[in-house]
Amino acid sequence: MRNDTVNDDKLSSKLQNNKLLKSVCTFGIGGAAQYYREVHTIEEMQATLIYCHTRRLPFFILGKGSNCLFDDRGFAGLVIHNKIDFKHQQPEGIFHVGAGYNFSLLGSQTAREGWSGLEFASGIPGSVGGAVYMNAGANGKETHDSLKSVDFINQQGELKTFCKEELTYAYRTSIFQSIRGAIVGATFQLTPSTQARQKQIEIISYRKQTQPYSNKSAGCIFRNPDCHYAGALIEKAGLKGIQVGGAKVSEIHANFIVNTDNATSQEVLKLIEHIKEQVKIHCKVELESEVRYIPYEVERA
Repeated sequence: MRNDTVNDDKLSSKLQNNKLLKSVCTFGIGGAAQYYREVHTIEEMQATLIYCHTRRLPFFILGKGSNCLFDDRGFAGLVIHNKIDFKHQQPEGIFHVGAGYNFSLLGSQTAREGWSGLEFASGIPGSVGGAVYMNAGANGKETHDSLKSVDFINQQGELKTFCKEELTYAYRTSIFQSIRGAIVGATFQLTPSTQARQKQIEIISYRKQTQPYSNKSAGCIFRNPDCHYAGALIEKAGLKGIQVGGAKVSEIHANFIVNTDNATSQEVLKLIEHIKEQVKIHCKVELESEVRYIPYEVERA
């Protein structure tokens, strides 16, 4: 289904110019977006994507701003901040949630209510849409494990619901990384559990002890290679605490780069490349970045 009622002049007036991207991401890095808009409904998202498509305007969908590294120059296009944050509980453990909903909050809320499947989400600093897009996971669980369906709008403004059988997933990978558009909602199938709340409490407690919660970061920088933990490899290579400008490998967890003093995207990228080189030399393992670098210029819509 598509919403064809798009008033270009009216929508243009709702765009904000020169929004500093470091103010809307957890890394605290990034220049100004040419255009910026917050969307709160599915209809607003449809209209905005159609607007970008008809004008061939590059766009980027932003959730809670984790797992993102914006360029120091900003973004030459429209950053669409997805704030579609509804949550509807249906019978038998089914939850339909907006893509802009806080993923960590969803994990703690559902566990508190006695539902199991998303306890691992507690403490993951992202949105539901971002978790679906990246197939976020921890503690042996991944987002797709509990997914029932996903609501998606393509760049022509057409809304489609992908059922579970259509959702191709792998480690930190989803079908949505290869198609242009925006995730606007997700439906999860959870199971009743008397242990969910306790498990969730243990997960969030462990995260707070082992991750740099008080520092600006994008979350884990590298994917875990087969049979290895990226953080352990980085530590083995003697890289814990090394720094390039304001970008530093966390002393608490080596798979985090923290912004200690107005770090730039170029400093972070240099540090990432140095880590990759040293881990390959010392551990004979090639690391793959998990954090998404968003360049100043991207493909037009």
